[in-house]
Amino acid sequence: MTETTTGDRIEHHGFGAEVGRLLDLVVHSLYSEREIFLRELVANAADATDRRRFESLTHPGLAPPEGAKLRIVPDKPARTLTIADDGIGMTREELIGNLGTIARSGTRAFGATLDAAKPEERPSLIGQFGVGFYSAFMVADRVEVTSRRAGTDEAWTWASDGRGEFTLAPAEKEAAGSEIVLHLKPDAEEYLDPVRLEAVVRKWADHITIPITIARDGRDEPANEGTALWRKPKSEVSEEQATAFYRHLGNMFDSPAATLHWRAEGTMEFHALLFLPGMRPFEPLAEQERTSKVRLHVRRMFITDQAELLPPWLRFVQGVVDTEDLPLNVSREMLQSTPVLARIRKAVTNRVLTELKAQAKDAEAYNRIWENFGPILKEGVWEDSEHRKDLAPLLRFRSTTQEGLTSLPDYVARMKDGQEAIYFLAGDNIDTMAGSAQLEGFRARGVEVLLLADSIDAFWPDRMTEFDGKPIRSVTQGAADLSKLAAEGEQAEAADITALAAAIKSALGDAVGEVRATDRLVDSAVVLAASESGPDLQMQRLLRRAGRAGFPAAPILELNPRHPLVAALAARAAAAGGALAEEAAMLLDLARIQDGDLPKDPAAFARRIERSLVAGLA
Repeated sequence: MTETTTGDRIEHHGFGAEVGRLLDLVVHSLYSEREIFLRELVANAADATDRRRFESLTHPGLAPPEGAKLRIVPDKPARTLTIADDGIGMTREELIGNLGTIARSGTRAFGATLDAAKPEERPSLIGQFGVGFYSAFMVADRVEVTSRRAGTDEAWTWASDGRGEFTLAPAEKEAAGSEIVLHLKPDAEEYLDPVRLEAVVRKWADHITIPITIARDGRDEPANEGTALWRKPKSEVSEEQATAFYRHLGNMFDSPAATLHWRAEGTMEFHALLFLPGMRPFEPLAEQERTSKVRLHVRRMFITDQAELLPPWLRFVQGVVDTEDLPLNVSREMLQSTPVLARIRKAVTNRVLTELKAQAKDAEAYNRIWENFGPILKEGVWEDSEHRKDLAPLLRFRSTTQEGLTSLPDYVARMKDGQEAIYFLAGDNIDTMAGSAQLEGFRARGVEVLLLADSIDAFWPDRMTEFDGKPIRSVTQGAADLSKLAAEGEQAEAADITALAAAIKSALGDAVGEVRATDRLVDSAVVLAASESGPDLQMQRLLRRAGRAGFPAAPILELNPRHPLVAALAARAAAAGGALAEEAAMLLDLARIQDGDLPKDPAAFARRIERSLVAGLA
């Protein structure tokens, strides 16, 4: 960013290249949904007013004026649209930080997601990526923001045409708050019509509790109901009203998968209106904050969206909780320690779990929820011992024997006679795992294996080691005693590989922890296994990627004594006792490749293959 100050105190600041690219994306890629600019600016103004009210609880001098409202003023002769609020306002530095720099998600991520999104999904990107203010440039060729921070006497005007720079200049403003003036483009004059403006406000902001007015014929006419929907009886709230409120809360364009609307009475009283979203967020899970953003209100007044009313593994749930049992001047410290809020958190969490269990009775509806938020729910199995048993029946998995998704209760009901454990294979890709050598012995015996491909799947089985009395076991840990279950079809005679195992272990040294025969293979010669007492192979891969390659124990190399290659090598080792360094290294590399890894030394592996081909052709 560059900055210069001239004699008239107008400061010129350059947008960074990223911001300029963002403005181009917003203006051109979201052009067909132009009306959302008003939703974004109204939502920002309402938030600013809520923040001022909240700060006034501890600093009474910051209180907004009596009858604070949000005014929308169209001026047809001047072709301007003004949105004015009595909110907290912004200082010079805040104007630069909030309007002159890009949101944390970044333009590159925004652009990539925009390209991948369906046309009907694109409008919600603006809100989700925190770039709502810039949507003003869809309808305006110049935007001016005059703002005065509550508690100060200084006002500043931010102005830009969105093409490369913005200016800052001292201003006069009688009261605290912000005033945004949009100089509308010729093809955006529909937004100077009060009727059109009211329709947009009714659609997107009818449930904002701050009064919104639109200037019409010299008078300010009410434009929204300002009703706290969550305070109404459930029977008085239509599905359309609830959906509109959901879309307002999350800046979304979809419909909720489920709506939870109830009033708690008794030892504690609160109203709640929560939503299970109908689509997953555009922001990748790894970039999300792991905190619930359910809004806490006290007697209808917004207090904070950082009260963590739900645990991190339910952070996708949106909505409002409004209580009478907290003081209006509740502090952040009090929120962390008050037993009232702890009881509310517990009640709200249990209510959401009850809803998820109800949704799970409809497989088609619940599977959509699971596809969107399953990885987040699995985090609860890992970190929340209190709710682990509640979450277990809600888990869904791909499987080697079933189409679609299946549950742990359904898996247990299908277990073969004599099968002792619930088996799973964790990896990076379902399709790759489905063809893994790790599954050959299980498939030959008709044993179902669950396929786990989310990153969290490497962790949670360590915390939930059993379900319904059945141990949950990774197939890669080599503990599955498949010899107790008869394989289907005729099996080749097993070779004695005692000498071969010893020779391979000697050749590989510390690269493997053990070399042994296995019943887990049918078509493949070798496979890797992990120690029963350590992490499974997928966890070991994650540890290596994290730079902790020395932590996991060396893998176990298992040999298929019925495979022709192993039988031939066993005969050579028993008869001649010849050196098997070349063959041992190749077997280990083959096992790594089958498991989705690269050979430790790809160049050396390639040379071994070449020498083997030459020898075979000689």
